[in-house]
Amino acid sequence: MSKNRYPRLLGFLPLLGMMLMLGGCKWTLLDPKGQVGLDERNLIITATLLMLLVVVPVIVMTFAFAWKYRASNTSATYAPKWSHSTKIEIAVWLVPILIIIALGYITYKSTHALDPYRPLESDVKPVNIQVVALDWKWLFIYPDLGIATVNEIRFPEHTPLNFRITSDAVMNSFFIPALGGQIYAMAGMQTRLHLIANQKAEMEGISANYSGAGFTGMKFKAISTSQEDFDAWVAAVKAAPKQLDQAEYDALTKPSQNNPVALYSAYEPDLFQKIVDKYEGMKPGKPVKHEKKEVAVVEGSDTGAHSTAGAEE
Repeated sequence: MSKNRYPRLLGFLPLLGMMLMLGGCKWTLLDPKGQVGLDERNLIITATLLMLLVVVPVIVMTFAFAWKYRASNTSATYAPKWSHSTKIEIAVWLVPILIIIALGYITYKSTHALDPYRPLESDVKPVNIQVVALDWKWLFIYPDLGIATVNEIRFPEHTPLNFRITSDAVMNSFFIPALGGQIYAMAGMQTRLHLIANQKAEMEGISANYSGAGFTGMKFKAISTSQEDFDAWVAAVKAAPKQLDQAEYDALTKPSQNNPVALYSAYEPDLFQKIVDKYEGMKPGKPVKHEKKEVAVVEGSDTGAHSTAGAEE
């Protein structure tokens, strides 16, 4: 008996290792700091519980039937010619159909309620923040306050946040798990996201879309504070010595990893719109402008293969 005990114990080691690794994971999605995240958490829990109404009974019955109708149980009913039960058919089809109907209703209702483009209802004036994904850092512009930051945003609690998001690099994904929702950032396009913080908290924002070598370090701080602390922070940023002029922005767009927080007391006028307009010619349906180049005539080549000067490439 003792010899067979150790192989069984060794079989639990992978399970123990998985438990230890999962113990280091954060429960951010299940511990939201904002109303949108709270609604999304409730939706996840509700959908999971509805699906467990089918999953749990199936698992229980699988073990129960295997035990009851085992070969050694001579008292169990033996019916080799059994093939149909109306009651079982009704249960097997009706229960999943009712669950699907319930999930469909919840999904339809929550899809419209949690539409990221839908402004949040509030009596408080929202804070507008323009987001630009770069390699590999995040630029945040406060158009109503005239300031900009890199890899950090601050905002008052209980205040709606209106994000306008674009990219001046490859496609990316803007995500603050504790507040809820994620939305893609794409060059030449503007996406929107509306969030709100229900309490003071320091949260982590991440890139949720692989974007190259610096992807893992493309994180930022999202800090919700009191209105007084936010006003003091804005005043401190406005007193910062650095300004985000065109030269500074051009340097910022160069690929770099693990960038520290940077504060700018001013920025290039209409910077966000200029970034979006840079890729205007790349949008579907837009004619692509070709540069004209002179193509040298190779001596001795076929006349029909010659290209005249000014031919479009």
